[in-house]
Amino acid sequence: MRHVTFRQLQIFSAVVHTRSFTRAAEELFLAQPTISLQMKKLGEAVGIPLFEQVGKEIRPTDAGQDLYAACRDLFRTFENLETQIADRKGIRRGKLRLGVVTTAKYIAPELLAAFGAQFPGIEFSMKVSNRDEIIQRIQNGEDDLYVMGQVPTDEVDVEAIPFALNPLTVMVPRAHHLARLAKPVPLDAIAQAPFLIREPGSGTRNAYLRLFGEKGLRPNIVMELSSNEAIKHAVASGLGVSILSIHSLALEGTSGPIEVLEVEGFPILRKWFLVYPRGRLLSLTAQKFLDFSVSQEQFITDRLVQLWPDLARYL
Repeated sequence: MRHVTFRQLQIFSAVVHTRSFTRAAEELFLAQPTISLQMKKLGEAVGIPLFEQVGKEIRPTDAGQDLYAACRDLFRTFENLETQIADRKGIRRGKLRLGVVTTAKYIAPELLAAFGAQFPGIEFSMKVSNRDEIIQRIQNGEDDLYVMGQVPTDEVDVEAIPFALNPLTVMVPRAHHLARLAKPVPLDAIAQAPFLIREPGSGTRNAYLRLFGEKGLRPNIVMELSSNEAIKHAVASGLGVSILSIHSLALEGTSGPIEVLEVEGFPILRKWFLVYPRGRLLSLTAQKFLDFSVSQEQFITDRLVQLWPDLARYL
């Protein structure tokens, strides 16, 4: 292993991440023959195959997975060292890779902006995916932290720190006939109305389907959509009703074309969690961001109450 270079480990990690020599070359701005040559030298230095061909994909062998885990730890150590040296120079630097479930894309940018204002030297990257894809990223160790509304307990062993309120509410077009019913509106009335649902793998979908199931109800699903924005537009257009996080109305507010409906069993008062694999040592930057996010809990709650004043009655 003394013949292995740091650059070879960087290239190896890119190949594992992209599952392709070609895509790794594009990501690193290198020629593909350079990638192939360096991976050949790395394999010879280690003395055991690091990759196997599965269909069109290149996947790491068991030894390759071990090396990939060691690479992540090594790169994280160097990032911490870089941050510490920069701090000693009076320059706050660091990198933060955030994996975010789809609904959290409304809250994560605000947190990053506020955090970046305190630490202007921090570089950010944010990957937005549904819950199933984020769990896969956790298993692969692709990011520093993950923002989720439902902690994965069966799929992967994680630490989960709550940091903000995430209320799910029933949303209807403004002046919808359900809004004229006595409050709270019965849940079975929502189940009978044309219902717009998120795609399988959505944590929000899992939460409200569980509530319907506990009441022995099945929503009248007329359309499945893959994003909150698509659902909001469909609700505003009168195609049906749906259930979304109140965070999804952060830009337009509750006085626009969508109305928050007071319904039996709602709001579902969920939490946002910052998640990372159990046993992982967080980078200095990730730990700073985690601490900062937890400190913002009351501020975020106050913002939600300003957005939807009726929320205060449920807190």
